[in-house]
Amino acid sequence: MNELLLIVTIAGERVALPAASVESVVELDAIIPVPRAANHIAGLSALRSRVLTVIDCNKALDLPPAAISPVIQEAAVVELEGHHYALMVDGVEDVITALSDPAPVRAALGKGWERVSIGMVETEEVGFLLVDVAGLVAAPAQDRAAA
Repeated sequence: MNELLLIVTIAGERVALPAASVESVVELDAIIPVPRAANHIAGLSALRSRVLTVIDCNKALDLPPAAISPVIQEAAVVELEGHHYALMVDGVEDVITALSDPAPVRAALGKGWERVSIGMVETEEVGFLLVDVAGLVAAPAQDRAAA
């Protein structure tokens, strides 16, 4: 396969994002809440004169909300359909190479993880769950039903 992967931690789990989907990794210094936004949207932030919609990946996975740092929050910036999003992560580790194509996950995952899972990919280190960034940006089912 030889696809590059960005290894991040979300909700305490080390997972992989397709590196080709990530424009940059940033530290957000301010997140402004947005009234009436979907539950998984933490707010808005600015980066180089553009507005980013900040996604709380924990809430996007139907998990308890992420602990937002009062000073700096790490995020992976992605662009989908002309809109920029900052995916809040617990931490960013490294970029590594996938040694296999995504394979079906042979373990029970929570509903949120199942919704965003592309499959398991092997690396020189270990296998990682490959996460679909569009799935993280999309509203969880209860948010879509409320809209």
